[in-house]
Amino acid sequence: MMMQGIRKAGQSLIGRLIIAVMFGFLIISFAIWGIGDIFRGYGRNAVAVVGKTEIGLEQVRAAYQNEVQQQTRRQRRPISPELARALGLDQQVLSRLVTEATLDQTAAKMGLAVSDETVRNLLFNDPNLKNAAGQFDPARFNELLRAIGMNEQQFVREQRAATMRQELAEMVVGAVTAPAALQELGHRLRHEQREIAYITLPDSAAGEIAAPSEEALRKYFDERKAAFRAPEYRTAGVLVLTPANLADPGKVSDADARARYEQVKAQRFGSPERRTVQQIAFPSMEEARAAKARIDAGESFEAVGASRNVAEADLTLGTFTREGLFDPAVRDAAFALAQGAVSDPVQGGFGVVLLRVPTIEPARLKAFEEVADEVRRDVAVSRAAEQMSDLHDKIEDQRASAKPLPEIAKEFGLALRTFGPADSSLGKADGTQETSLPGGDTTLQAVFRSDIGVDNEAVRLPNNGGYVWFDVTRIDPPRERGFDEVKAEVEKQWRADEVASRLSARAREIVQKLDAGEKLDAIAFAQGLAFEDATLGRQDQSEALPRNVVSLVFGTPAGKAGSAAVENLGRVVFQVRTATVSPYVRTAEEAENFVRVFSSSISEDLLAQYLAKLQSDLGVTVNQAALRNATGGNQN
Repeated sequence: MMMQGIRKAGQSLIGRLIIAVMFGFLIISFAIWGIGDIFRGYGRNAVAVVGKTEIGLEQVRAAYQNEVQQQTRRQRRPISPELARALGLDQQVLSRLVTEATLDQTAAKMGLAVSDETVRNLLFNDPNLKNAAGQFDPARFNELLRAIGMNEQQFVREQRAATMRQELAEMVVGAVTAPAALQELGHRLRHEQREIAYITLPDSAAGEIAAPSEEALRKYFDERKAAFRAPEYRTAGVLVLTPANLADPGKVSDADARARYEQVKAQRFGSPERRTVQQIAFPSMEEARAAKARIDAGESFEAVGASRNVAEADLTLGTFTREGLFDPAVRDAAFALAQGAVSDPVQGGFGVVLLRVPTIEPARLKAFEEVADEVRRDVAVSRAAEQMSDLHDKIEDQRASAKPLPEIAKEFGLALRTFGPADSSLGKADGTQETSLPGGDTTLQAVFRSDIGVDNEAVRLPNNGGYVWFDVTRIDPPRERGFDEVKAEVEKQWRADEVASRLSARAREIVQKLDAGEKLDAIAFAQGLAFEDATLGRQDQSEALPRNVVSLVFGTPAGKAGSAAVENLGRVVFQVRTATVSPYVRTAEEAENFVRVFSSSISEDLLAQYLAKLQSDLGVTVNQAALRNATGGNQN
């Protein structure tokens, strides 16, 4: 009624004046009370502000959803909101949008622009938009626009901006390359090798360690109380709904199982024919025909191969299924031969060849009786998957009515598992490990984020694999443990530290002897220890020489010695004999690839510094609450 009155009053000049005065007072009052921004809209829906450019909530939401869809297609699996946030997709999208806004403003300030002709040439020369004749295809262009949800004007605008950003970036880093000194250093880091001699001091080399006194253990405990503190333990009831635990193979009839077997037997239960293929290559069809005539006259395939300088071991290409042979002509000829026969000359993709198939492994299909149980299980799981959505909704309805999880499990005939008491790494108070939860870390973290009495949202398992409901039933908070409670654990740790200390002292003595000129093999013989040697690159590692030892080896000058602890083995004492590196050849393919990657890394670093300076000058503010709203982060 009020709006009708306003419209009626606005039909006369006096009425329009009255309405103007009324709204004028409203606008002034809004400005006085400090909410004038409601008319300007500046910053109200901004996730970030870069200089004078706002990055709006809808802009971020659209970019984020597009990124999630691309990741889904790339990984060929659904990307849940939790996984997307764990991968940092929200921050990546925002960072990209901030970078684009920064470069756009900088280009505008510098008076840079991209002409229509440049954009037109980019589109017309894009190989993805050309037809078989190599010409620009409007149909493909329109198909692209539909796929990305843009009209022609929007696409051109985006291309113009992207081209401008690329040109601006290339102005900064376009000619950057890795300096020669860094190239040589990178070559050394990749190719340096070190020859070492080493011995391993086992725990037994620490000698006999007398039992500690009560006073010594108490002192050790008092100095390390935090290390023996009991973590928080949680207990929860867990209800899991998956096609596997819902399936009942006993309800699948023999007819249904046989029908499924017929559908999938070729792919699931059959092994295709495999053939071992041998070949001899010839420079021309005439020479191949002459060789085939010699074979037909009684000369062996191996003898003809030897006349072509092909050793008998090199005749065999391998054993292949039909799909495994890449060359169509060779494939067709090889799978048309009888076992042991030699083909006529074949014009393959890589030259003329004679083929022989010495062995054939026939195709095999498992009978239904061999796989009946597996097929029934598959049918039952497929049927259960079809019931999942309906059963999920029924369980959710029961949860909404505050029905306890044990009663829900009983009503639907599902098992209720008791989790815990266990800590956040699945450790239990008795030193054993709790069995992992369905959904892994996602479910475990949800349990430890919740509380007693909280109505928790179901955890959705990956690839539509089911759901997990849980209720936290008990929380044992972290606490200090008394000496008597952890005495055995304290003594075990005290002994381990004592062994490590003694081994370290003994290794130090050996290192001093080696640096003074004694020989490691003589020391090893005198002390009854095994003497070993090895040649190592920086990336090498083994159980006896793990990563921490190798890193120390490459930090020790040639001729010097060192030592390092090795988990479960004791302590390694080593002496570096030589340090060598092959000459750096700048024109080698591997070196070219390294320079390309290294130069790209330097360019990225320079561009990042340039962008940081631009953003510092422009000023960047981010509204994290708006970002969570745009990307669904407020749903948890």
